[in-house]
Amino acid sequence: MATPITTPMGMALASSSSSFLSLPRTPANLLLPSKRPPRLSVTSLASPDLDPSLPSNVHTFWQWLRQEGVVSSKTHVKPAIFPEGLGLATTKNLSKNEVVLEVPKRFWINPDAVNDSVIGNVCSGLKPWISVALFLIRENLNGDSRWRRYLDILPQETDSTVFWSEEELAEIQGTQLLSTTLNVKEYVKSEFLKVEEEILLRHKDLFPSQITLDDFFWAFGILRSRAFSRLRGQNLVLIPFADLVNHSANVTSEEHAWEVKGPAGLFSWDVLFSLRSPLSVKAGDQVFIQYDLKKSNADLALDYGFIEQKSDRNVYTLTLEIPESDLFFADKLDIAETNGLGQTAYFDIVLERPFPPAMLPFLRLLALGGTDAFLLESLFRNSIWGHLEMPVSRANEELVCQVVRNACEVALSGYHTTIEEDEKLKEENLDSRLRIAVGIREGEKRVLQQIIQIFRDRELELDQLEYYQERRLKDLGLCGEQGEIIFWESK
Repeated sequence: MATPITTPMGMALASSSSSFLSLPRTPANLLLPSKRPPRLSVTSLASPDLDPSLPSNVHTFWQWLRQEGVVSSKTHVKPAIFPEGLGLATTKNLSKNEVVLEVPKRFWINPDAVNDSVIGNVCSGLKPWISVALFLIRENLNGDSRWRRYLDILPQETDSTVFWSEEELAEIQGTQLLSTTLNVKEYVKSEFLKVEEEILLRHKDLFPSQITLDDFFWAFGILRSRAFSRLRGQNLVLIPFADLVNHSANVTSEEHAWEVKGPAGLFSWDVLFSLRSPLSVKAGDQVFIQYDLKKSNADLALDYGFIEQKSDRNVYTLTLEIPESDLFFADKLDIAETNGLGQTAYFDIVLERPFPPAMLPFLRLLALGGTDAFLLESLFRNSIWGHLEMPVSRANEELVCQVVRNACEVALSGYHTTIEEDEKLKEENLDSRLRIAVGIREGEKRVLQQIIQIFRDRELELDQLEYYQERRLKDLGLCGEQGEIIFWESK
């Protein structure tokens, strides 16, 4: 979690990091092998069914898939180069949801594969991603690895921000993505130092080649970008061949793109990973899937090294916290927890989308005090959240508006460019990483400006809003439709 900028009311601006395992996979936009000793010679004659201009390691990989029976009459795609990089081209016209390839479980790289390997015993107590990372690194340093043909087509790095230089990271100064990236890099480094001390140095017989922090980052990047998740019984698995499929914003559903099939028929023993085309595709065109509809552009940049131009990918995370110094801390915390929140709450603000439903009630809870504090009494405990969903008082609503606006204006001042300057830069021929940087910082600033404008408009409406006391008087029949208090004369 990024370090928040906290305001006196307990509001902060920070970026939330996605769960490590909530990943699909990424395009293979680079064909550079990572460092390893010379491998045994492998026949690399061009495959007649592939474009001869493809790199030899892709031809060799394809031959391996054929020899192992992964490519069959049911395989309707093959490797090809597209603007996105290495991808999968169709070999015939495909219908929507038609199966394009299947990969048997024996070709999956996952915690089960690690457990069955020579390092399985020493990796048994590690986090799943770390054990698979060590497996990948060890196999990559082994020139005669069973996975050699697959490892040879993996990128040495992607455009993920974890691989950016200091100069490149300076281009996302002020963004939440920068703080998230630095936190992720620190996390990976700390995990490496622990595994180096507890595993690598103690088991040099199993890890004869020196494994460096760069190796660990390489494996982290591969898993972060290429691993499939949300599979039946599988939360972290690399699927050679299937992981060549690229992402497209035009695919608007994640459903049915892939699945795990159990043994089919009396003579079938294989569990299969099955990949489907979510769209109809003409022969020779590229098959795409949707990696994750819920990821923001910051998530996409961190995980895969690309962003989208769709407005709803632009997200800014507001971090709201009940400060322990609050006179009513215990009461507010109890109310928050009763309503499914906690001392700290994170709200993702999406460009051109409404605020999350719980955000305004939580803000009003944070600002609650003074003459409004009576709502914190136990008498109102079961009904207070309903009251907080509407304006409480003019003072409370005004404080909410001012604090949010001020915090967002402070955040805006942290960027080294304006939106107008970013728009001009986008017209130029930028390299991929600078294009990501410009898109990220422009998107965050647009969300911040949107938040500022909403609360500025809200301030102008404060005198027209209906507050708790007026609603209460109306409920008691003591307030007219125009807000006037009704006085009853005694006879």
